[in-house]
Amino acid sequence: MKKNEQTDLEEKKVNEEEKTSKEDVKEEKEENKALKEIVRLSKELEESKTKEADWKNKYYQAYADLDNTRKNLAKDHEVALKYRAMGFIEKLLPALDSFEMAFKVKPQDEKIKNYTKGFEMILSQFEKALADEGVSVINPQQGDVFDHNTMQAIATEEGEKDGLIKAVYLKGYFLKDRIVRPAMVIVTKAKEEVKEEVSKANK
Repeated sequence: MKKNEQTDLEEKKVNEEEKTSKEDVKEEKEENKALKEIVRLSKELEESKTKEADWKNKYYQAYADLDNTRKNLAKDHEVALKYRAMGFIEKLLPALDSFEMAFKVKPQDEKIKNYTKGFEMILSQFEKALADEGVSVINPQQGDVFDHNTMQAIATEEGEKDGLIKAVYLKGYFLKDRIVRPAMVIVTKAKEEVKEEVSKANK
């Protein structure tokens, strides 16, 4: 083989090696670039998932708050409807009390008796209208045990036992399950307790 031909072959081999090396470097760079892009996209995906979870939590929280608000409004509306007549009934009670007190006096005159019957019918109509609205009467009887939940003691009188109803001054009223006014009653106090109180007062 001639010297020139050998030199050409060597140069060609070197060129091919350089070309291969450059291609390898280029390929490696492209792989690195692709890996970096994959890492970047993976990071973005994780961030997107985190944001999605955060927005989902906010959505569910907002939905729960809205649902609770709706339920509370519905409950308030129901209570308002249930007890809408409370104020009106409170204003009406003095008139009913006056009727009750008037009927305690028994007239002798026949004409007045006839008027009284008419007023009793009116009172009965009032009571029926109130009952239709869910009003019930607290009407303790003499000798009943005093109940703090439905009665209010306006005075005490001496008696054989302590805490019994001596007399009813005014009836009480419920509107459904809510008390409008407790019954106003006079309660007995055992004789010994009355004596002790008098003794303490005199000291």
